[in-house]
Amino acid sequence: MTVPKTRRITENIKSGLLVTMIVIGLHVHAYRAHAEGYESIIVAGGCFWCVEKDFESVAGVIEATSGFTGGETANPTYRQVGKGTTGHLEAVRVEYDPKRISARRLYDLFFRSIDPTDAGGQFCDRGESYTTAVFVKNAAQRTEAEAAKAAAQSELGRTIVTPIRSAGEFYPAEAYHQNYYKGTKRVITRFGIKSQAEAYKAYRKACGRDERLKELWGDGVPLIIY
Repeated sequence: MTVPKTRRITENIKSGLLVTMIVIGLHVHAYRAHAEGYESIIVAGGCFWCVEKDFESVAGVIEATSGFTGGETANPTYRQVGKGTTGHLEAVRVEYDPKRISARRLYDLFFRSIDPTDAGGQFCDRGESYTTAVFVKNAAQRTEAEAAKAAAQSELGRTIVTPIRSAGEFYPAEAYHQNYYKGTKRVITRFGIKSQAEAYKAYRKACGRDERLKELWGDGVPLIIY
């Protein structure tokens, strides 16, 4: 069936307007963050739903955004990253108020919210895209991240393999991944039909994330977990 020319033009205009609105929204958010004096760090800790949820429970964190970084492919999709062909890791950009919490404290929390001894992935999620890393934007962040890593290694008494890497472009993941841990949309999962929030809880429990954290860190696990 041939789509009428006028309809094609209308659809193209709508698509163009949508892209424009998204770009404007990102610029507005960036301007607001700058105006408020907020800062951000980027970390990769396996499943970005879990990392996002953990950090959004921390006082002083303004917002956590799930996305991808570390690879060469521009604007990657979740499916592309999952195939392991982009070099990207699932990561989270954590925007915070430095008047309420420091980058060092956030890095300390990060190392205790992951298994930093595992170089092959995190918990039940295996492969490069689920490996851990801290992506630093400047020398100050690198100093804070390295200090947090050293402190965590001393406390744990085991070699930490999580690398400190220079930050590149961060690409937000598709909209349905954002705030997945509290989403209300019904989805089909291996646990049955559930809301996104229910699916997240079932996935996290089945993946054994929190059990492993308690095994590693004991009472040192600082984030709210379930």
